[in-house]
Amino acid sequence: MLANKRMIEVVLCGLCLCLPALTTAQTAARTSAQTEGTETPGIVMPEPAPQKATPAETPSAPKPASSDPGAPKTIRLTLLLPLDSENLGRAATAVREGFLAAYESEKGTLSLNIVSTSDIPEEIVSSYTNSLADSDIVIGPLTRSGAAAIVQSGAVRLPTVSLTQLDGEGEVPAQMLNMGLSVEDEAREAAGWIVGNKVKKAYVLCTGVAWQRRAAKAFAAKARSVGLGTELIELGSSYGFLSALDVERVKKAVQAEKSFGAYSVFAALDSAQIKQLREVIGNEPAIYGTSQTNPVPMPDRITYEHLPELNGVRLIDIPWQLQPDHAAVMIYPRAVVEANQKRSADMERLYALGIDAFRVALQIAQQQKQFEVDGVTGRLKVAFDKSGSHFTRTEPFAIYREGLPTYLSEGR
Repeated sequence: MLANKRMIEVVLCGLCLCLPALTTAQTAARTSAQTEGTETPGIVMPEPAPQKATPAETPSAPKPASSDPGAPKTIRLTLLLPLDSENLGRAATAVREGFLAAYESEKGTLSLNIVSTSDIPEEIVSSYTNSLADSDIVIGPLTRSGAAAIVQSGAVRLPTVSLTQLDGEGEVPAQMLNMGLSVEDEAREAAGWIVGNKVKKAYVLCTGVAWQRRAAKAFAAKARSVGLGTELIELGSSYGFLSALDVERVKKAVQAEKSFGAYSVFAALDSAQIKQLREVIGNEPAIYGTSQTNPVPMPDRITYEHLPELNGVRLIDIPWQLQPDHAAVMIYPRAVVEANQKRSADMERLYALGIDAFRVALQIAQQQKQFEVDGVTGRLKVAFDKSGSHFTRTEPFAIYREGLPTYLSEGR
């Protein structure tokens, strides 16, 4: 049975977000679940690639309904999230609370409805379709499978800010902008960073976990395009722990590389796995990673367990996690966490995604066809033209110092 569509009148009375901590055991369990293809929250959400779909007939640039002469027209925003999902409810809540934090500061002539769905693609499409009559802009869905289903349905006829990425080569409707957080984008940015540091070759490490394979593949493709040599090594793993034999194989490979010139390691791994890697191969090879190398929620960085074993490891992450003095980061409140709960770095990133999703939707509501946002998830560039929508996010660089990731003003 299709989930009931709930149109919630937004009453802003403060933020309340409970974010359980990601313990080592939980991280291991999540990694195992991802290996089996289970959908999980955050930027490591593995989902099937969408098939090619016929796009809806839409103008080349999104335009909300025209205003009546006289008083400004209220722009109707709809936020479509899997709040009813047992697996993704916490992630959806984090995005919602971030969105509301930004909405409260700049709502102006905007109105907002929140539509709660499950994580079942067919139900997401139904909720999306039913919301179109009462919307000028839709923000959502949150999952790759949900976005793919909406594209395949041909239902997109209003500006839609998707909070995920789409896989594959299927055509995306001109009115749909995909702005989800992406380890693939971080991997591509890391390839450019490594080349800028005069490196000639990179060892690319991952396990069989879906997000790690995607990141490794994206890195390798970008590396080839900029003249960086690569060698891919997929490591065996069990419950988040790397195969000792495979790590020894990496050690021998990098030791043999020393006499051949500048090289580095791109590790599409999490922080616990990079710690294991470092214990075997040592500190000499320069290691680069994605945001998943950083498990430290910014508000808890003073009390969070330090990771001196990662000192010198370089990574890419969002300003919300690295730059407390960033102009946009300082504007918005942090998510409120109950006294008996701990923060999660992934939930912090999703909260930040909610903030930037509102800021992008606001620009679209103002009928901007090309704009930039110095956002809490990075520097965002958005454009709509005859070929469709275009979105890029550039995230800042960081390096582990004294056991904590530290923002780098320059990528050295």
